[in-house]
Amino acid sequence: MTAAAPASVPPPDPGLQPQRTTLAWNRTALAVLVNALLMLRLGEQSGQPATIALGIVLLAAAAAVTAGGWWRRKALERSAAPEAPPAWLLASLVAMVWLACVAGAASILAAVSP
Repeated sequence: MTAAAPASVPPPDPGLQPQRTTLAWNRTALAVLVNALLMLRLGEQSGQPATIALGIVLLAAAAAVTAGGWWRRKALERSAAPEAPPAWLLASLVAMVWLACVAGAASILAAVSP
């Protein structure tokens, strides 16, 4: 008996994964931006400087998420098998998204309370 030659395995098809990743980054950045604008509006209407400061921090967070998404899209375009983003980038983006969630909840609570 002779051994069969190994069949050539085609490279894996990434499908639409790069496009889905890019859309997820864009949606996250948009959500943080909306929270920032809501906090800025609430701070302006209520005259609370802390709320305005939080809105400015959230604007910076939205810019950072947008930059992270841009970096990830470029990494996906450059390589068929890109490496994961650095841990520091992921940790900082998670912190920013949590900050946006807390700011959104605070804006709802501030709008509901007299």
